[in-house]
Amino acid sequence: MKILTVLTYYRPHTSGLTIYAERLARAFVQRGHEVTVMTTQYDPSLPREEIMDGVKVIRVPVAARVSKGVLAPTFGLVATKLVWQHDVVQLHLPQFDAPGVALRARLFGKPAVLTYHCDVQLPITFFNRIVNKVVDFQNNMAGMLANHIVTYTQDYADNSPYLSRFASKLTPILPPVELPDAVPEAVSAFAETHLVKQRNPVIGMAARFASEKGVEVLLDALPIILKKYPKAQVLFAGTYQNVMGEQAYSDRLKPRIRDYEMQGHWKFLGNLDPVQMSAYYPNLDVITVPSLNATEAFGLVQIEAMINGVPSVPSALPGVRQPVKMHNTGVVSEIGNAQSLADAILEVLDNKKKYRGDPEAIKKTYDPETVVTAYEKLFTNLMRKK
Repeated sequence: MKILTVLTYYRPHTSGLTIYAERLARAFVQRGHEVTVMTTQYDPSLPREEIMDGVKVIRVPVAARVSKGVLAPTFGLVATKLVWQHDVVQLHLPQFDAPGVALRARLFGKPAVLTYHCDVQLPITFFNRIVNKVVDFQNNMAGMLANHIVTYTQDYADNSPYLSRFASKLTPILPPVELPDAVPEAVSAFAETHLVKQRNPVIGMAARFASEKGVEVLLDALPIILKKYPKAQVLFAGTYQNVMGEQAYSDRLKPRIRDYEMQGHWKFLGNLDPVQMSAYYPNLDVITVPSLNATEAFGLVQIEAMINGVPSVPSALPGVRQPVKMHNTGVVSEIGNAQSLADAILEVLDNKKKYRGDPEAIKKTYDPETVVTAYEKLFTNLMRKK
């Protein structure tokens, strides 16, 4: 099967969406499929074409940026050729160019499947209101033109204004999660490098430093946690400097964080590769996903932590709250409520064994091969109908 995967950002850009797409593409290749990823050349230094883990990556030049998106004038031209050459088209939304690609698939008789990752909710400004309306229109057009839509959980679908419009052609498929096995020596070396000695427990947060991630909720919860655990430390993994569109948010929170850094209660780790992440998780006592809006639909880092026996404390967002409920591996906190987040983290820290779950069973459930098998069945059925 020749599969065309289309999305705005791909590796080396790092986000939950790009990680999902990369894992899926790699797993398709490992099962003998031919996969091409069509994306944008968001960084001019990136090659226009390359092979990554057996996946052919084609990047279309970018003419301008609009908020967190890009404008690529030749995207449609390249898409026309690639859609014609492939058997099935998979589009990752949100994506401005999705309707045009889905239309080409319809015209050429190729099944188009949307993988819908999250609703778009940009910070409220006059310009962003316009952007949100444009994105909503584009997503709706893509949804109407596509043959089928995939999302992570039925919980998120039931609460998404967008997905509820397309319930008749919707299938929930859990996301692919994989991580190298933790090597004891690497775990110990990570602790030696990054943990403040005699500082525990360790609270993890793995995300971009962005307003929708709820970093300030954890900041507000920390004084409450420190009253019971005065040596607690937060390890923040992920991009935290020069995050697109988040400079004002960063400037507002960084002075408070610097105080905690000086006291040994907070440490930024920056982006970690998969091997480093496999050493990161075993050093945590709990991970938290205190996200604030529907731009977070699941929180893949929760599963990565659970595979390593680390419980999670997410916010009660639809989809995000599902992993701990499904696997009994944590406590859900109220959205944006620092006291609730602190109480949930303290409950988990006081009862870690209770919330450990079954790491091996969780690992099997989210194995990329398991996920790809579900996609293969969907693609095959759609191609048969065509």
